[in-house]
Amino acid sequence: MKTDYTLPVAADTEILVRHMVELGRVIEFMVELVVQRKPVIRYDSAHGFAHIDRYNLKGEQRKEALNVDFNTALTIGNQDIKQNWPIYRERFLRGDYP
Repeated sequence: MKTDYTLPVAADTEILVRHMVELGRVIEFMVELVVQRKPVIRYDSAHGFAHIDRYNLKGEQRKEALNVDFNTALTIGNQDIKQNWPIYRERFLRGDYP
């Protein structure tokens, strides 16, 4: 089953969520905070492993591996971004990494 939705949280800010579940198991996922149409922080399973990508205003990226399964990483990513988006947005707009 595929799930794909956008959650607007401010005038210029939204959370994008996509995931695919087969037999009760997440097989791919992405949870991303976007500010002014630019990625800020993204949890995803691209490249075959769960990780976080953090971006600054220049578009520079930092990648951090998560040593958990996709189900757990999706849960962590959802909770983190939904709880902390205002802080991540503020840091990003200052030019810092979230």
